[in-house]
Amino acid sequence: MEFLSSILDLVPCLYDHTSKHTLYIRDLKKNIEALSKEMEKLNNLYEDVKAGVERAEQQQMKRRKEVGGWIREVEDMEKEVNEILRRGDQEIQKRCLGCCPRNCWSSYRIGKAVSEKLVAVSGQISKGHFDVVADMLPRPPVDELPMEEIVGSELTYDRICRCLKDPQVGIVGLYGMGGVGKTTLLKKINNDFLTTSTDFDVVIWVVVSKPSNIEKIQEVIWNKLQIPRDIWEIRSTKEEKTVEILRVLKTKKFVLLLDDIWERLDLLEMGVPHLDAQNKSKIVFTTRSQDVCHQMKAHKSIEVVCLSSEAAWTLFQKEVGEETLKSHPHIPRLANIVAEECKGLPLALITLGRAMVLQDLSKFPAEISGMEDELFHRLKVSYDRLPDNVIKSCFTYYSLFPEDLEISNENLIEYWIGEGFLGEVHDIHEARNQGYKIIKKLKQACLLESCGSKEKRVKIHDVIHDMVLWLESECGKKKNKFSLNSDDFWLKESQEILDLKTANKMSLWDENVEEFLEPLVYPNLETLIVACNKLKKFPSGFFQFMPLIRVLDLSENENLSELPTGIGKLGALRYLNLSSTKIRELPIELSNLKNLMTLLLDNMVFFELIIPQELISSLVSLKLFSIYNTNVLSGVEESLLDELESLNYINDIGITIFTTLSFNKLKSSHKLQRCISQFQLDKCGDMISLELSSSFLKRMEHLQWLCISDCDELKDIKIKVEGEGEGTEMDVTLPNYIAARENYFYALHEVYIDHCSKLLNITCLVCAPYLEELKIEDCESIEQVICYGVEEKLDIFSRLKYLKLNKLPRLKSIYQHPLLFPSLEIIKVYDCKSLRSLPFDSNTSNSNLKKIKGETSWWNQLEWNNETIKHSFTPYFQIHEAEVYLTDAEETKIGGMDDMQEQSISN
Repeated sequence: MEFLSSILDLVPCLYDHTSKHTLYIRDLKKNIEALSKEMEKLNNLYEDVKAGVERAEQQQMKRRKEVGGWIREVEDMEKEVNEILRRGDQEIQKRCLGCCPRNCWSSYRIGKAVSEKLVAVSGQISKGHFDVVADMLPRPPVDELPMEEIVGSELTYDRICRCLKDPQVGIVGLYGMGGVGKTTLLKKINNDFLTTSTDFDVVIWVVVSKPSNIEKIQEVIWNKLQIPRDIWEIRSTKEEKTVEILRVLKTKKFVLLLDDIWERLDLLEMGVPHLDAQNKSKIVFTTRSQDVCHQMKAHKSIEVVCLSSEAAWTLFQKEVGEETLKSHPHIPRLANIVAEECKGLPLALITLGRAMVLQDLSKFPAEISGMEDELFHRLKVSYDRLPDNVIKSCFTYYSLFPEDLEISNENLIEYWIGEGFLGEVHDIHEARNQGYKIIKKLKQACLLESCGSKEKRVKIHDVIHDMVLWLESECGKKKNKFSLNSDDFWLKESQEILDLKTANKMSLWDENVEEFLEPLVYPNLETLIVACNKLKKFPSGFFQFMPLIRVLDLSENENLSELPTGIGKLGALRYLNLSSTKIRELPIELSNLKNLMTLLLDNMVFFELIIPQELISSLVSLKLFSIYNTNVLSGVEESLLDELESLNYINDIGITIFTTLSFNKLKSSHKLQRCISQFQLDKCGDMISLELSSSFLKRMEHLQWLCISDCDELKDIKIKVEGEGEGTEMDVTLPNYIAARENYFYALHEVYIDHCSKLLNITCLVCAPYLEELKIEDCESIEQVICYGVEEKLDIFSRLKYLKLNKLPRLKSIYQHPLLFPSLEIIKVYDCKSLRSLPFDSNTSNSNLKKIKGETSWWNQLEWNNETIKHSFTPYFQIHEAEVYLTDAEETKIGGMDDMQEQSISN
């Protein structure tokens, strides 16, 4: 049987030795070698294709399905080929030398498999030459951005989220000083779309910076919208790209996040369609300028403010690290001091926190590692973007003042005028307007901050203050270029860090500054500000070697009683402020100051000030003179008015008049009337009626501040409305008032009536359409503020922001009809027990109202037209009984205590 089987096995070998079947056996070895070589080629191609796929996938691309299928086929094929090659090698080894295989059928089957697989491998090679192995993945609607955890800005973030949900709000602007955390908030908004279910199709993040480049912004938007490259590249012009972006965005509900805008962007020019209630898309941007929010027509502008003390400390601890805080018992206390110095500015907290390890934090801030590069250079961008050198000089002037000092807008502008920053001043009033515009721009750039509810003062953030000192030392290159500020470390280390002789501006703010006030040579000194409560006098000849000094401020030195000899040699002096001192007599040598433009002698109440005759008239360049709330020697008032009238360039006067004779003198001088900006009538005991002609009021075109105080016999204030014909008069009736009211008191913003016990009303204020602040105190006879018949209705107090009524026991009404009060922010009512109602109704605005202050007993007895009106104003009522007897003079003296309370409430 075995023999028969062998014979049968030989039959296929003997059959048609030349047929293709025999070729499988005959060419087995050759085919195995060919298959091995083809498989090697396929493997090489496989490696190339796979490497290309991996590179594409690293670029967030997705492999094509045909490529993925080919790769899998090759991997399967490789296993099959390896098995066939193994079996083929075994079959060849079994062959008898020069004879047919012992098992011819097995050789046939293996030969056939090798031949077929050779064809398959060759075919797989031919299919593996791909032009494209992967396609771009469709980008997710939101790209996650790296960001720090937000600390302490949760309330601001919640406000932004509410805006994103509000269908009436399309554009939101976030503004604030550099380093306050605007970008971090915007990143959080972006990242929260990753986890929050939303129906927005796409969220687009663009960093704009400066200068803005529309085409670069369009590139970012194109990339996010995944407009096909071939379509985009044939759009050769900016306008064509705008059309393409507009076409795509109009089909989507999108969120556009624009970070770091410095100027208005034309959204349509970028291709961004108008937002409306139908598409419900949103735009949120960040900027350092509040003005940019207006330019971008933001529906909602949200200020991003510094952190609270608690949040600031939390952030600072996080940056310092627990290990550093526990490294020494004194470190936490020192860290707390440093954190406080940052005043809640996140960028400063982060920079100082990271630098705290192994740092000497008693050094000048700019010398601490990281402060210059990480903080000051970034904050300096806001300074660099200021429009001109005038505004930059005005801003850096704040380096002369201590940290946290609140300075009035008026005082700051008067400094600038004295320094010459505002150019050659011919009209003080125009210069003031220019100064107010500069303050507004600095506030909009978030470099200055308003103080108090009335926003009459400004201050600068402590970190910005450090940046200004750094700027004025030429970005840290010179420590002695600009100013000596005696608070903190400056004065204590002055001999080490500053050569006094090279200083061109110097400010001394210290209780013990007298030891530095020795007669020295200051050849470069242009500005000197000295504020020391203990200072009684300067050494003789102190000012003798200051040939260039232009600004000298000795105000608020309450014990300074005399000026040194030699002050008359300051020939370049343009500004001199002696307010709130105990100086009894002005030295006659002041008459030598022929360049003096500004002389301030306010609040010198300790003694009657002696002004030598013809001193004022000798100051031939004088433009601004103020002697408000200062007693002058009896009988000098009239001659002082004469001397002021003789000055050719005088155009701004603040003055207090104490006698009826002096007031009549003023009424006869058209020139002085046109100059007066602040006017007080004080202690005119013989004045029963104050009669003001309409022509007098028209000439008082610059009067901004009016005070009538301690006029015990004054009963009424009348306006005599003169007719158009010469010598004619019109009746003082309501129609005549209304007809002419735009011509009277149109610059008047503040009125203060105090201790006028017989005054019945202040009806003349209907002729003050731009009045913003009204205070009436200790006037026991007043029954109505505005007194007209019941049938007459007036649109008055439309600009009024602040109303204070104090110790008016007979006051029954402010006005008999309801008023709109569209601008009203604060009302204070104390000791007005007869005032049973406020002129409010359903049309009275509370959109700007911040608070109504008074005693609980008074509030509870108020009568209302209906409960709805009462309920709409009740949330604004605040109890502050401790303030009942606090006068406004005391408020000013203590630095605006109530303003600080108001500020904290508003925040």
